[in-house]
Amino acid sequence: MPSKKNKRKRPERPTIHPKNKYSDNPPDFSVLASLYPSLKPFVFYSRDGRPRIDWTDFNSTRELTRVLLLHDHGLNWWIPDGQLCPTVPNRSNYIHWIEDLLSSDTIPKNNNNGDIVRGFDIGTGANCIYPLLGASLLGWTFVGSDVTDVAVEWAEKNVKCNQHISELIEIRKVTDCQGAIPIEDSNCGESVNCENKMDGNATMVEEVELSSSSSFDPPLDMNKKYSGPPLLLGVVRDGEKFDFCMCNPPFFETMEEAGLNPKTSCGGTPEEMVCPGGEKAFITRIIEDSVVLKESFRWFTSMVGRKVNLKFLTSKLREVGVTIVKTTEFVQGQTCRWGLAWSFVPPVRKVISPLVQKNSLSFTLEGLQRQFSAFHVLQSIESFFCLGGASCKLNASSFVVDITASNDQCKAILRDEAKHPNGAATCNPLEAFHSSSYLHPPSNNLSFRISVFQQIPGTLLVKASLQHKDGPVPGVFSLIIQQLEKTLRCKFCRDKATHN
Repeated sequence: MPSKKNKRKRPERPTIHPKNKYSDNPPDFSVLASLYPSLKPFVFYSRDGRPRIDWTDFNSTRELTRVLLLHDHGLNWWIPDGQLCPTVPNRSNYIHWIEDLLSSDTIPKNNNNGDIVRGFDIGTGANCIYPLLGASLLGWTFVGSDVTDVAVEWAEKNVKCNQHISELIEIRKVTDCQGAIPIEDSNCGESVNCENKMDGNATMVEEVELSSSSSFDPPLDMNKKYSGPPLLLGVVRDGEKFDFCMCNPPFFETMEEAGLNPKTSCGGTPEEMVCPGGEKAFITRIIEDSVVLKESFRWFTSMVGRKVNLKFLTSKLREVGVTIVKTTEFVQGQTCRWGLAWSFVPPVRKVISPLVQKNSLSFTLEGLQRQFSAFHVLQSIESFFCLGGASCKLNASSFVVDITASNDQCKAILRDEAKHPNGAATCNPLEAFHSSSYLHPPSNNLSFRISVFQQIPGTLLVKASLQHKDGPVPGVFSLIIQQLEKTLRCKFCRDKATHN
């Protein structure tokens, strides 16, 4: 019988930032409804008596955001119908991550403005959520930019309605006529070998994971370039200095793609939600602009919605010669996003990581066929391991499967997959299992957890984490996860599956 001590060692899913106001005290919809009668019509109770919010109702999510900003942050806030409605805990995570970046001693601090921190929010939107949170929580100053008249008008209204921080925030209108310095003239072709310049902590672990990601990712279209209004170049003025920029980019290429998820309704205009090439093209332009403006910012950051794009973007950053790359994972409920940060500032100290023990592996399932859901994938993961005799425990509410497999069961799982008619492998995985290029198989049971996260509609993230992190990672763990990825791709993403 496993001890309670061992149970506590199980790997936890990424959680809310510890500095987040909601880390230890999540919103209580029932209490909020009793304090704010305007919220009461939007709160209902499930069979277990828990208060709920209908996330598919824009009016419901907007009123909840208004109440949270007023109750927990002392902010007056509103947006018109159809504008993007932010989730307060998720946006706070991003703010606190930037706070961590600025307080890090990896790169020298900017002492020109004393203790004043200045940020630039690309596409602040009518909600103006990042400047409002950054100013109210931490006293930061902001420039928030946007391209539409509606966004600029309402962002300014939200700033003026909060007199205690209104002097800290400037809203700047972006127009197409604002020219940008041609990228070809910016020397962005200069490449610096960043392998020995990467920070050696959590970022380096993520970099190893990204660089060794499966080759089964869909091919990336390199021809789609951002061609919209200026982002940084042409908006940042001569001589301006900022500690950071941040961005919640348009994740999608079409509004049809943006509207595929029936479980949420956070609004959003085409300018906020889509652009040709989607987030990959949009963030690539921020990277190109950053090469020219490398002296104007300590940190450049952006949120990223797809892990396959994160892999591409980190490669792009190596090409342009950044000195530091940092990544993080934002998890809110069943939604997973990433934060990407980079800098051209020479680091105070160079940390070269030795052998990095990778205790987790992940891959993305893109192009999920419409008849399948995350739960179908979760059930298929359970079946994959049960067929090999492994012990599985599925938690449907948390979308996780806990697996324990002996050495013989690991062999059986790989043996079964080697005989699978749809298997994409070109060699017997058992040969790699015994190969000297892999670490020895585990002498004890191999215990790990597999989690399924919803990303954008039609895209899931599957993440496998070892339960015990204090020992070397057996190569069989990587082999099994590779086989699982091939199986799931063949079953759920046939049109997008690629083969070596």
